[in-house]
Amino acid sequence: MLDRRLAQTITSRLERMPAVVLLGPRQVGKTTLAKQIAKRWPTSHYVDLETSPDRDRLKKDPLLYLKDHSDDLVLLDEVQRIPGLFQELRGIIDRGRQGQGRANGRFLLLGSASQELLAQSGESLAGRVSYQELSPLDVTEVPVEDHDKLWVRGGFPQSFLAAAGSDSLDWRNSLIKTYLERDIPALGARIPAEALYRLWTMLAHNQGCVLNAAQLARNLGVDGKTVVRYIDVLADLMLVRRLQPYFVNVGKRLTKAPKVFVRDSGLVHTLLGIGDKQSLVSHPVVGASWEGFVIENLLALRGSGIHPIPGFYRTATGAEIDLLLEWPDEKWAIEVKRSLNPVPERGFYSAIEDVEPSRSFVVYPGEERFRIAPNIEAISLPELCDELIAQAR
Repeated sequence: MLDRRLAQTITSRLERMPAVVLLGPRQVGKTTLAKQIAKRWPTSHYVDLETSPDRDRLKKDPLLYLKDHSDDLVLLDEVQRIPGLFQELRGIIDRGRQGQGRANGRFLLLGSASQELLAQSGESLAGRVSYQELSPLDVTEVPVEDHDKLWVRGGFPQSFLAAAGSDSLDWRNSLIKTYLERDIPALGARIPAEALYRLWTMLAHNQGCVLNAAQLARNLGVDGKTVVRYIDVLADLMLVRRLQPYFVNVGKRLTKAPKVFVRDSGLVHTLLGIGDKQSLVSHPVVGASWEGFVIENLLALRGSGIHPIPGFYRTATGAEIDLLLEWPDEKWAIEVKRSLNPVPERGFYSAIEDVEPSRSFVVYPGEERFRIAPNIEAISLPELCDELIAQAR
């Protein structure tokens, strides 16, 4: 069992808020984490809304059902399955705030469809709920000697912890199949599984590239709006990330389309038929895979009180920053290099002049930290994660 960094944050939020919504892709470990947190409460009750008996009982009379568990921390798994439930929860929470029951730590809501769930809960539970996202495992949660395994297998716990690499690959193939054949149709999205799989694979081949919906549409034989709708579904399930461009008034023509990443490196490798590290390091996607892995690890830390706005910077003349993290009073520029001799491109220096970040880093797979230039440091991914965590304190 691996300790998840988010456990303490969620426990703290439940002590101060009536409800916490825990978002994350399927099989990322939400249920396991929620049950671990529930052990810290005197009593708890778990409801799996994917099973017909639990879902039917709750839909029939939610107030009566939940009244029987008024002293429990109630865990509602796959809560997006009952859209009308949030309004009922609002009434229960408000009565608790008025002294008719326990005020805080009432509900821990688990969901795997982010935008839909946020829209549902935001309308009914505004001011009554805290949102947290559980990402796949990151480098702060696994031993240092397992970081390469984490990159190759990805951060889904069952993939990472599999006894053998072949078992991990089989598990990831099954996860992809489950999404295509069950989870996506369950959202009501009428998307042919074969077309979505082809798009997902194309995105893996183009990991970290600026979105060209027209080109993808031509390859799929559909229109650009259809491609965007397909990507919306994958992003809503937290399987794909659209990293938005950063705009600054520098009088240059800037890239305006987002960069698109398949969020889990293990799924990238599965979609491309890459089974082990030896195959990965000789594959053309190795640099883009490492870039996506670094970016996802850094952005996973945002659930721990770290809330910079992420983006990237690129101009038509080649100035580029792979990842920008912006706070109200600070800005970090991050370049990613899969080389033990991390020499930034000329475009990175040019972009730094445009953006004027307060700190600039080049993340590379080595361990030594050193200065490349007076204002640029080479740094390992774990050490930059530590810097981000320190920034939040």
